Amino acid sequence: MLDLLLRGGTLVTHERVEQAAAIGIRDGVIADSTGPARHVLDLNGRAVLPGFVNAHTHVALSYARGRSEDAGSAPAYTSGVPQGFALASSDALAFARLGVLEATLFGSTTLVDAYFHPHEAAQSALEVGVRMRVGQFIHDVDFAGLPHGRFEHDPALGERTLAAALAVIERWEGAGDGRITTTLSPHAPDTCSQRLLERIGDEHARTASDVTTHLAQSKGELARVRERSGCTPTEALAAAGLLDDRLTAAHCVALEPPDIDRCGAARITVAHVPKGNATAAMLAPTPALRAAGAQIALATDNMHGDMVEAMRWLIAVARIQLGRIDDEWQPERALASATGSAELRPGDPADLVVIDLRRPHLTPAGDPLGTVVHCAHGRDVEHVIVAGRLIVEDGRSTTVDEDAIRREASERAARLWG
Repeated sequence: MLDLLLRGGTLVTHERVEQAAAIGIRDGVIADSTGPARHVLDLNGRAVLPGFVNAHTHVALSYARGRSEDAGSAPAYTSGVPQGFALASSDALAFARLGVLEATLFGSTTLVDAYFHPHEAAQSALEVGVRMRVGQFIHDVDFAGLPHGRFEHDPALGERTLAAALAVIERWEGAGDGRITTTLSPHAPDTCSQRLLERIGDEHARTASDVTTHLAQSKGELARVRERSGCTPTEALAAAGLLDDRLTAAHCVALEPPDIDRCGAARITVAHVPKGNATAAMLAPTPALRAAGAQIALATDNMHGDMVEAMRWLIAVARIQLGRIDDEWQPERALASATGSAELRPGDPADLVVIDLRRPHLTPAGDPLGTVVHCAHGRDVEHVIVAGRLIVEDGRSTTVDEDAIRREASERAARLWG
């Protein structure tokens, strides 16, 4: 007996399109589609895709949307923005619930979230029903001074945040029947001294843990690390033993050519935030990074979780830099970056997104993949399935009270900004 049978939809992955597909789900994984099922979804006129893997988010920063995008730098470096490290736990939980809910309604089935409030982020992921790789920011610069340009390193602060990060791993790794995993999360090379990066590198080697960080997210970071350590941020990570294929590095917009080669040779994963970077007047050199050997994952960062929109930006940013349309930066590449190259074969996790192709802006859908990537929006998501569980049905969450989450987050944000 199948738990769920999806029938009649168009299966769309980065490698194949299958019309009138039948997709069976049993015990949280893709199964043979023959036989009876407890629940059947008839999906004629819809596209069924692997779930989106949002490779870099800060869900609790939902309170800053629409108010900090035009400030010129990330919220943590910006004066006049309520700072995340100072949020009360109750506020962080309300904002994290909103951020996770938004991303889920837009089709994300996995979020990678490193921030100041990992417990609240993980709790929100459990409630909404998504997967999350969560980490606590590690740093030895006092974030209260960042908006004012102060970058003094405090070894005691570094030890405290590293201990807190290890406690997150101890608490959350494998929680929620394996839906919650963890990562070591040095904030960035300019907010971590070289000594602290080396301490994190030691833990990385000891535990074989994944590492998530910001890397070369601004020219200011490049200048600060060079002045402090006589090297680039990429070289600083390499010297600490952190530049390898277990590293996910967000942004990578201020890389020098030798650093592109270093990232490629190490086969790091770049968490590419094309829309957020472009909003800040920056472009990540993704064509050069991919040519050098780096993996390109897609992310939305902290303001707007529409991964469908981000796929268009990924293509556009690459083509602008190349000055042409080529065979590499096509919808197939965008979907692979957005889904971790998932294929939805038997035995794969049953993480899926269903997009309604019957809408006027998606008609005709002669090429379903191209239509989704170039014309769809996150609000066209109809159903979301994680580990075989239907957590969004007909565009609404089945697990949480959307109206209550929006209302509480709005009230708390108004008080915070006030």
